[in-house]
Amino acid sequence: MYIVESGRHYPLGAKFDGKGTNFAIFSANATKIVLCLYDETGKIEQQRIVLPQYTNEVWHGYVPHLTPGMTYGYRVYGPYAPHDGHRFNPNKLLIDPYALQLTGDIEWDSCHLGFDESHHDSDLVMDTEDNAHAMPKCVIMAPDARMPRVQQYESTEHIIYELHVKGFSQLNPGVPETLRGTYKGLSSEASIHYLKSLGVTTVELLPVHFFADEPFVQEKGLCNYWGYNTINFFIPIGRYAKRHALSEFKEMVQTLHEAGFEVLLDVVYNHTAEGNELGPTFSFKGIDNASYYQLKHNDKRYYINHTGCGNTLNIEHPRVLQLVMDSLRYWVEYMGVDGFRFDLASALGRERDGFDKYSAFFKAINQDPVLSSIKLIAEPWDIGMGGYQLGNFPVNWNEWNDRFRDTIRQFWRGDSGKISELAKRLHGSSDIFEHHGRRPAASINFITAHDGFTLADLTQYNDKHNEANLEDNRDGHGCNYSYNFGVEGPTDDQQIIAKREQQQRNLLTTLLVAQGTPMLLAGDERNNSQLGNNNAYCQDNEISWLDWDSHDSADRLFEFTQFLLQFRKRHPLLNRHDYQHGTVHNHMGLPDICWLNPDGYLMEQQEWDDADNKSFAMLLNKLTSDNIAPSGIQDDTLLIIFNGDEKAVQYRLPDIPCDWVLEVDTMKTQQSSHPLQSSSDTKLTVTGKSCVIITGKYQVNTHQCDLTRPINELRPNSEDVSLTIDTKDEDSSRE
Repeated sequence: MYIVESGRHYPLGAKFDGKGTNFAIFSANATKIVLCLYDETGKIEQQRIVLPQYTNEVWHGYVPHLTPGMTYGYRVYGPYAPHDGHRFNPNKLLIDPYALQLTGDIEWDSCHLGFDESHHDSDLVMDTEDNAHAMPKCVIMAPDARMPRVQQYESTEHIIYELHVKGFSQLNPGVPETLRGTYKGLSSEASIHYLKSLGVTTVELLPVHFFADEPFVQEKGLCNYWGYNTINFFIPIGRYAKRHALSEFKEMVQTLHEAGFEVLLDVVYNHTAEGNELGPTFSFKGIDNASYYQLKHNDKRYYINHTGCGNTLNIEHPRVLQLVMDSLRYWVEYMGVDGFRFDLASALGRERDGFDKYSAFFKAINQDPVLSSIKLIAEPWDIGMGGYQLGNFPVNWNEWNDRFRDTIRQFWRGDSGKISELAKRLHGSSDIFEHHGRRPAASINFITAHDGFTLADLTQYNDKHNEANLEDNRDGHGCNYSYNFGVEGPTDDQQIIAKREQQQRNLLTTLLVAQGTPMLLAGDERNNSQLGNNNAYCQDNEISWLDWDSHDSADRLFEFTQFLLQFRKRHPLLNRHDYQHGTVHNHMGLPDICWLNPDGYLMEQQEWDDADNKSFAMLLNKLTSDNIAPSGIQDDTLLIIFNGDEKAVQYRLPDIPCDWVLEVDTMKTQQSSHPLQSSSDTKLTVTGKSCVIITGKYQVNTHQCDLTRPINELRPNSEDVSLTIDTKDEDSSRE
């Protein structure tokens, strides 16, 4: 039998010091906490120990000779008074919020409900059934070593690749079968080779914090695949491990670092898996419901639900804030990750008067010596009133820019009146982010993400097809700004296939020439489809797993994406550190950024206001002080033409003494450089629904340039010089 001593109230969790283990757990409203000790299997209970001391609202005790490998859980006593916010139930074995490992997964059973569901107003009556047999047990861990910090890239160099740990490698034939769908699979030689070949810099993992399946999902024979249902903020989920999730996750991070990649985690600190008053009791609800959750003031039986998931974590409480901060530091210092994307981040900045970028959470992050210097990305909304906060996060945060996503989709779909909005998004959304010293990199630009259509489905479906979720297709976004080109779903019509592929190239090109931080959804570069499912959160199957079959369309799109990523890296004008506003900095008299009409002159207001105008060009020019890119390439100028019209448009190259080279043409399936004949009146025919990129090197004998249209002066009556590009692609000729 173990004895217990008073121990220490800090740090929280179970900490082995070489001679024994100290236990410390916060609960402001409990009357007693019992430590339940189990054997190493977690199946045989050996002893129950009442924690003897209570200091600063922390219950604590020290057990000599208790060593790593042993398992435990808690039973917490206190009032069961839902109207007062209290749901203590000692019949439920609870997970330590600071546990670092568990023996297994949560087995769903009605015994996890803290209330008796057989009663009317059931959550008001405490349930007496014990749930220990269906609960994983917390594992006492030996002290771990910190992982070194690795800074791979400057902010302007990031190219984020959002992926699911399991879905990325589950069907990859290059990954050993025994490793597919695991942390080891993601860090396998085949996966690393693929990521390096593609050219991304940063992998962003969908949630890996220990999460639980929702009962209503399990009842349908499905599971929570995405993982946005956390129940412990320190433990890597064991579903993606061969044997030991903790060590295998760390090995994965180290391997990715050694290969030159950064690792970001998508984290869910806005709610937990315990749901609302009718949800299960796994941990926080039974430890101190009134402290951990935001409850309605007029009746604390009910939860404030800013997240749409039943509850909202009470980040205003200092101990809950401490939990989140301790978790974040742990994943940086001990697990080696480089930053976080915060799900429904507006919920973290909510205080009594609404969202505040100076809230306690943001202030805690800002002053923290570890967390203030890592990469912080917000999903800048929740479902509560005033929850949409794009552009309003602190200066050291980046934000998912859904206005970029929607604008680019609408423009290429052919919607009218979008060119002015598109120009703002290409400019790094300065209208949203350029304040208090924020820079273009703050805008996380994306066309697709895990939530919504894939790139392929964006061009194959007009409507969502979520029938496999067994919710009668009611779930998921109804407004996707997609276009199927006349056929809903897959087709054998080669003309439609060609149009869809060109549309994907348009979307990818626009993403990768825009100022800001681009993010790709894993599989988009391979024409990966989810069969029109735009909410595949519960599809742990071929719907969500990446399709690695090699076929022409996938191979063509991969090569194009690969080319674009390398092109962006080689051309620093595409990822500037600061916002540019048309200021003349160089000896040519050219603005750093400007917008041109098909005549090669600066756009005029009536052209911006013309709802039928779907074509314009962006001209980027180097600054006198521009540095040479790491690749050694320095652009003089970049001309990018966007033609969202169905009809071809003739573009006159601007009157700049340059050696022009056509580098990218989304009408073509393969890309190659083609010098253009220089002339004061050179025209280029840009095919309908296409985008081209032209680089320019200033000629030796240069002069001051003026891109404004001459007043009351007609264009020179000279013979047009036409361009015909000789390529092996039959569909790539231009007149």
